Amino acid sequence: MKVNLHIVFFCWLIATGCNQSGRDHISGITTDEALMTTPVKDIHSYAEPSQAIMQHLNWQAEVDFDSSRIYAKASIRISKDPNAEVLLLDSKNLHIDSVKAGTGIVESPTEFTLSDPDEIMGSALEIKLPKEADWVHIYYRTTAGAEALQWLNPRQTAGKEHPFLFTQSQAILARSWIPLQDSPGIRFTYEATVKVPPDLLALMSAENPQQRNDQGVYHFEMKQPIPAYLMALAVGDVEFRSLGPRSGVYAEPALIDESAYEFAEIEQMISIAEKLYGPYRWERYDLIVLPPSFPFGGMENPRLTFATPTILAGDRSLTSLVAHELAHSWSGNLVTNATWEDFWLNEGFTVYFENRIMEALNGRDYSEMLALLALQDLKAEVKEMMGNQQGSDTHLKLDLTNRNPDDGVTTIAYDKGYFFLRWLEKKTGRAVWDQFLINYFQDNAFNSMTTEHFLRYLQKNLIEQQHINIYQDELEEWIYHSGLPESLPVPESTRFDAVDDDLENWLGSQRLPVTGQWSTHEWLHFIKSLPDDLDSTLVTELDNAFDLTNSSNAEIQAAWYLKAITFNYQNAYPAMAGFLEGVGRRKFLSPLYKALAETDAGKSFALEVYQRARPNYHFVSVSSIDGILGFDDE
Repeated sequence: MKVNLHIVFFCWLIATGCNQSGRDHISGITTDEALMTTPVKDIHSYAEPSQAIMQHLNWQAEVDFDSSRIYAKASIRISKDPNAEVLLLDSKNLHIDSVKAGTGIVESPTEFTLSDPDEIMGSALEIKLPKEADWVHIYYRTTAGAEALQWLNPRQTAGKEHPFLFTQSQAILARSWIPLQDSPGIRFTYEATVKVPPDLLALMSAENPQQRNDQGVYHFEMKQPIPAYLMALAVGDVEFRSLGPRSGVYAEPALIDESAYEFAEIEQMISIAEKLYGPYRWERYDLIVLPPSFPFGGMENPRLTFATPTILAGDRSLTSLVAHELAHSWSGNLVTNATWEDFWLNEGFTVYFENRIMEALNGRDYSEMLALLALQDLKAEVKEMMGNQQGSDTHLKLDLTNRNPDDGVTTIAYDKGYFFLRWLEKKTGRAVWDQFLINYFQDNAFNSMTTEHFLRYLQKNLIEQQHINIYQDELEEWIYHSGLPESLPVPESTRFDAVDDDLENWLGSQRLPVTGQWSTHEWLHFIKSLPDDLDSTLVTELDNAFDLTNSSNAEIQAAWYLKAITFNYQNAYPAMAGFLEGVGRRKFLSPLYKALAETDAGKSFALEVYQRARPNYHFVSVSSIDGILGFDDE
């Protein structure tokens, strides 16, 4: 039956044809202009862009939940050197049925080879190019080894009636569901036609439908050039709810009301962001709330942010994550790190932008609490890395040679990057710094950026132009040196000062603080500040008073369970097990499993929970936690 389905689908592809016209102009920028003239060689991609580079993708696919496979045809328009004889694409665990090449709609079979697979990078798909060819067409299907894809059965969804599929392409997992040039420095436009079961809705990082149709066939177009890691697909029983003239949210029916309430401020956030750093360039900003196995808080897929349900706190207290993903529409999606060694250029800028949005939305007191929590996490991670001889991983500019780019997804890129930009703001003055950022996003829109290119841009367009006293050795200390500079800015929060006073008073007089007006962030500061040797009777008293073990706020749960492990507070362990089994977000999972693994009893508990939870986790989380626990599935 599966073979027949495959044949039927490719007959459908041939019958319907493939609109290969692409788009030559994107918001006034031609495709050629949107790509770097000479993209840097990316150590995590087999592509040789100086020889042949992809410009446009036409993707036609059928999603088959019965076999957990995608059957597809990827047609790629290329630009190449006249003497180029081959096109190199990235692929991982794909089954390639055939490859054709030609001009326009003409397709002729051509030779192709797959290199031996590398554990991290997968295989190079080498396609022989006829001299005049400007299109290649790959007929293929995904396999069980498609690390980007998570196929969920109905029991793993909120509605319990329909299956669900979502992708996670960052950093280099797009190649496991589409053969392409999987480098953040290579941008392309795309269009797609996707066939799914008629009772499900398909969505992509593109122009999206807002309701399902009877045929289950959906057409998509992304007019702005994007890198491969921003390719995204979600298929499930979801509904759409408008949040404003250019924003909305998709979620399963059971979560749509809750989601619409939680994200009601998104139009205001977009307006704030535009006032700060220039126009939003992607037409719409929609979100989809995914099932809990999604491994991240959010993923900034253009026009369709993927979001974890763990931010549905019921009081909009965790929506700084939405501000973060929205900010990526400028820092990351518009101006992109050229390689994963330059990851801080995406995340450091985005954390800075996020904090500025939250400051404008909720005031300086609020944003300073966010900054102080970030500083606490940053100092803890730097201390751990320096103690484990990972000093070079505390650099902003990373060396990821022969390493998985996920190794660079640490607090360093996010928060050391943020504090570097905050330091620059302090050195230059906010007004001057804001104008520099407006120009930076405008001048480099739809392009990629290396750390070295950024430093040259900074020198020319800020330091020299404004005669700012910033010296080369200061910049190098932030970018290329280990640890944290002495010039690290320290946020100030009177609200956290009050929490510290309450904690000190409680420990001295054992009179519990009055917390009725505390925000999530004040609670997090309080929990993280609890001494590790807190008396067990006080731990019990605290939990009995505020029921932290059974909090409905995922951030508070994660922080409290981490302390519960330190306190060996067994009353929290059953709820902690439920949390670990019900949440797939790596930010929460990794620290808890790591803390549990430090004792024999804790590790035994962790392995017991992980055996049950692992089938519900995405590959991104599994690959981290397997290593933490020394878990072997074979």
